[in-house]
Amino acid sequence: MAPMKILTFALSFGIACFAPLVHSQTTPAPEPVRETPDKPAIELPGDHWRVVMSPYTIHYSYDANHRYVWSLGAERQLADRRLFGAAYFTNSFGQPSAYVYGGQRLIDFSVYPKLYVQWTAGVLYGYRGDYAHKVPLNHDGFSPGVVLSVGWQFTPTYSLQANVLGNSALMFQLGMDFP
Repeated sequence: MAPMKILTFALSFGIACFAPLVHSQTTPAPEPVRETPDKPAIELPGDHWRVVMSPYTIHYSYDANHRYVWSLGAERQLADRRLFGAAYFTNSFGQPSAYVYGGQRLIDFSVYPKLYVQWTAGVLYGYRGDYAHKVPLNHDGFSPGVVLSVGWQFTPTYSLQANVLGNSALMFQLGMDFP
């Protein structure tokens, strides 16, 4: 699946290059985008909760030990676009796992107001035993984690995003926001 590795690299590179160009999100939230015929408004609430679930993950390479991967989590999105969350999932080898993280959602950086990028960093738990070496810096099942994402906010409530999981997989995630 070399095309998937190229796509992941391009997505990661693009996020890494363009994220610093986005204005600081520590300033007050910008005025909501006003609806025009060519630019519909997606007005998101201030602080709110988001429930996320992942029904599908694509691994970049085949491994006979790979199992179905699913994820379920919750995030607290702050008005300044910082976020904090936790996810429970089965890893690629069928082991129960968790990810606790903080990060930021970057919006209003393109001509497409529904497009966003997101980054998170935190602690990953779950790769143990024969699979401990599958994530870097693993110590007794705990390791650092970083996830880069690109998404589309269909409505103020529903979104879809693609999460880059290192050099291993691409996870598709559905989100539902609650004010």
